[in-house]
Parts: sequence; C-alpha cells; structure tokens
Amino acid sequence: MKSYIYIGKEIETVISELAALRIEVFRDFPYLYEGSFEYEKEYLKTYINSERAFLFAVFDNEKMVGATTCIPLMDETAEVKEPFEDAGMKLDEVFYFGESILLKEYRGKGIGKLFFEERERHVAGFGNYTKTCFCAVDRLKNHPLRPESYVPMDEFWKSRGYKKSEVLKSMFSWKDINEPLETEKTMIYWLKKI
Repeated sequence: MKSYIYIGKEIETVISELAALRIEVFRDFPYLYEGSFEYEKEYLKTYINSERAFLFAVFDNEKMVGATTCIPLMDETAEVKEPFEDAGMKLDEVFYFGESILLKEYRGKGIGKLFFEERERHVAGFGNYTKTCFCAVDRLKNHPLRPESYVPMDEFWKSRGYKKSEVLKSMFSWKDINEPLETEKTMIYWLKKI
C-alpha cells in the first residue's frame, strides 16, 4: 500500500476516486448514505477551493482504499460553522476534520490512527490553531438497520484525545438507503485542544 498527500486544488486530481470511496463506505451503518457522484463532486469543491485543505489517501495498487480530510473551519460550509458561531467560538482557531473512511478489509491495521496523526501534523504546521474537531452522526441505539456487530467509534476517538461536545450540533440532510426522501440527521461534534 502507498499513501499520498494532496493540498487544496491538488485534491481535484483524485476527486472521482474520493467520491466513489465516500459513497461506498458511508453506505454502511451508521451513515446509511445513498450517495451520488453529482452531490459528492459538488460537496468536495469546498475542499478544492481551500488552500489549506488536506487529503491523505491510501492506495492498494491503483485503488483508493482509505482517505481522510481536514480543512480550516473558516472554509467550511455554513451548516458546519453555525454551531461554533452560535457558541461564540473563534472560527479562525479551529481546524475541521472531515471524513475518515476506510474499506472494511483494511480496518484494524492502524490506518485510523495514522489518519489522525497525519491531519494533526498538517494542522500543527500552521501554528495558529488551538482546536481540531470533527462530527459524527447520532443514531438511535435501537435503529432497525444497526448491525449486531456494530461497535461505535467513541472509545477510539477518546483515545485520540477527543471529547464529545454537549452543545455543538449541526443538522445535515441526506437520503438513507432505506428511505424515499432526504431526512435531517443530528451531527454531534468532538473537539480536541492542541
């Protein structure tokens, strides 16, 4: 396996691979995301248009099998920035961690830890951020599509120094694989001081 780093506009060179990976991984619980290439390419423009946006991608031969992103919170969409603005936080001091996605057969090999290390190294290089954060979907524990084997990532995130916020939340809309229309989902933020 090989890994590559892409910054800002360089992300566009692997946009199709990243979109395909997002659609495949986020189809599983807890996201249950019924994705489309059109939406993905539009969404990922946010990263392409940010000079400090970062993509760390893992390839097995020519196939992207894992990826993680981050971007200054100031460059994120309004729905991501809103809870931080409402809480009176300084947006220019926060770096937002986007997805960490990895195909099932590559999990449990330390790549998830590497994702956090690479993003945090990128942020540290600027020297003017005090916090990193990410968000995760909040699903019911008795959700009908929750697999019996599902283990939430909370303990892993805590082991990386992240703390779940009691107040920072966003509402994102997407179509679940078992739903005819888009519905709103609550996204809860996790933060770490750096």
